[in-house]
Amino acid sequence: MEGSWMPSNVLKTLKRLDAYPKVNEDFFTRTLSGGVITIISSIFMIILFISEAVDFKTIQVVNELSVDRSRGEQMQINLDITLHRMGCSHISIDVMDVSGDYHLHVDDHEILKQRIDLDGNRIRVNPRKSKVGPEVKPHPAEASANSTVEVKEECLSCYGAEEKPGQCCNTCDAVREAYRKKGWALGQSTNVKQCEHDEYLDSLKEQMNEGCHIHGQLQVNKVAGNFHIAPGRSFQQGRMHMHDLIPFGENIRFNTSHTVNTLSFGHDYPGSNNPLDGVSMASEGFGLAYKYFLKVVPTLYVDLDEKEISTNQFSVTEHATQTNFATSSDLPGLFFYYDLSPIKVKKAEQRKLFLHFVTNVCAIVGGVFTISGLADALFYQATKLIRKKIEIGKYV
Repeated sequence: MEGSWMPSNVLKTLKRLDAYPKVNEDFFTRTLSGGVITIISSIFMIILFISEAVDFKTIQVVNELSVDRSRGEQMQINLDITLHRMGCSHISIDVMDVSGDYHLHVDDHEILKQRIDLDGNRIRVNPRKSKVGPEVKPHPAEASANSTVEVKEECLSCYGAEEKPGQCCNTCDAVREAYRKKGWALGQSTNVKQCEHDEYLDSLKEQMNEGCHIHGQLQVNKVAGNFHIAPGRSFQQGRMHMHDLIPFGENIRFNTSHTVNTLSFGHDYPGSNNPLDGVSMASEGFGLAYKYFLKVVPTLYVDLDEKEISTNQFSVTEHATQTNFATSSDLPGLFFYYDLSPIKVKKAEQRKLFLHFVTNVCAIVGGVFTISGLADALFYQATKLIRKKIEIGKYV
């Protein structure tokens, strides 16, 4: 009941502004069609409300592009690759970039290689013993008696590849390195004393019918470059990057069938997708070179707690070519050429505002209520018109 202190004209004005006029219950008419429409519209409103609530709780990722202004950084490459028909001792992994920086035989330091058989099972290798039986130490009296005798270290020949007079090559690797510097081919000559029991040549023969599982991480400069997995020991001859295939003999045939289990640049982030993961290539012939051209896009991922993950995503195109390393400089193997995009992508997690959620819910309720009211009114008027025509005999 309005207070007597309020002017009557103000109350009348407020009543005229009422946008929700009340209808006496005596004038209400409830119909079956109205009940059906009410149930359908209520179900529809509940479905839309649940959909809007799920959308409100869902974290959205918004992309933002900018110019990458980072300089002098390094990039991490994560790789997990299986070579099904090439032994671990047959291959070397090298990294080089356009700045002239190169790293040879990274598989000796940063990358792990696991020998596997042709069925993909791991091969357990027993450590080799250099001597059989316990080490025999001289008696102290004998040691003191022979203490004045100096044992002169043997200096073996480099077989004409000495850089300076008196240079010693006491191992097969030393002879091979001296030959490489001269640009000569050592081959499988049995005339080299140091190579009579060369562990490298023995491992080539031992792992002839094996595969290799390669996994690990590489730290490279954030510039365009490449890394490759190819047969033979690699070395740098001036500005030329070369692989020594002579120890394999003339009739060797390389099968480069492989599976890229994982290849990524940087840390993983929610929703990351690496296009080469799980890609398997079965080589139908021998001597194929698989070349992957990767476009790396710097990416910054920011979660709801403002924690940043600096990483990369990439796209890839691939190409396979047949090589004939006996008559050309092409090598079989796996070659990954990567280039950096100047555009940086920022992925930021966002959640809808609560006011936005309330606005959408109100729009759903109001819209469904209005449409259902119009549908009910139309159906009611149509039914009423038909009944009138039936009553006057115009509609049988």
